[in-house]
Amino acid sequence: MQRWTEILLYFGGGYLALCALFYFLQHYFFFRPEILPRAFEYKYPFPFTEVDFEMEDGGYINGIHFRVPNAKGVVFYLKGNSRSIKGWGKFAKDFLGKGYDFFMIDYRGFGKSKGRRTESTLYNDAQTVYKWLSSQYREGQIVVYGRSMGSGIATRIASWNKPRMLVLDSPYYSFLRQVRQYGFWLPLKWLLRYKIRSDQFIKKVDCPVFVLHGTRDRLIPFRQGRMLAAAAPHGQLVPIEGGGHNNLPEFPEYHEHLYDILHDEARYQSLMVA
Repeated sequence: MQRWTEILLYFGGGYLALCALFYFLQHYFFFRPEILPRAFEYKYPFPFTEVDFEMEDGGYINGIHFRVPNAKGVVFYLKGNSRSIKGWGKFAKDFLGKGYDFFMIDYRGFGKSKGRRTESTLYNDAQTVYKWLSSQYREGQIVVYGRSMGSGIATRIASWNKPRMLVLDSPYYSFLRQVRQYGFWLPLKWLLRYKIRSDQFIKKVDCPVFVLHGTRDRLIPFRQGRMLAAAAPHGQLVPIEGGGHNNLPEFPEYHEHLYDILHDEARYQSLMVA
């Protein structure tokens, strides 16, 4: 009996140690930032300006703003969980060429942005930026675009505001559900600091929602995008046949669908009356 007690204590202690390790180190699991010095100079083949935001809690957010003549609106692009806008800025061309201005920020701890990062600060920082954009454009001209990790933040922002539309690129149904695929053996309800319940936020989004998702996405399965589109009051799933998680812009179908989403008024209106 004593031996079994010792074995249980041994495994129990190991399990608690793993839980503690996950709790304190999850930032390193979920975020892979590239840190840039404040003096770093971005270089892109399109005209742009840098915009900085000082947050009330002392945080600092850095963004880049691309403009085209006679823009139809602006795309507020919330990026994935790696690198910085130094590299992500290349995606501006996908929208500038379709007649839209483009705005992107780095989350805290990425690029030039600074400050303590939490789930709440991710939302609040993005909301501050959205309010600034709404002072530069009519809200009906703002397209909120969320890619991978950024899809949950984008959905939260769309649920708080009235953008023209929400476009989700390779999204998870909820971050909690996504992590449970790998950490089902952990008490995530108490340990996970980033639950990002897109499945709940999407129900309050009162604008067209377009979900672009590759059918061969091995990181965030296609079924999660399908479920999220079905949960939206005005949602439409746009499958990219054969697409993976990081290669949708390599597919001509992605650009064809994206152009229609941004320009086809009939497609937009059909979702609003559905």
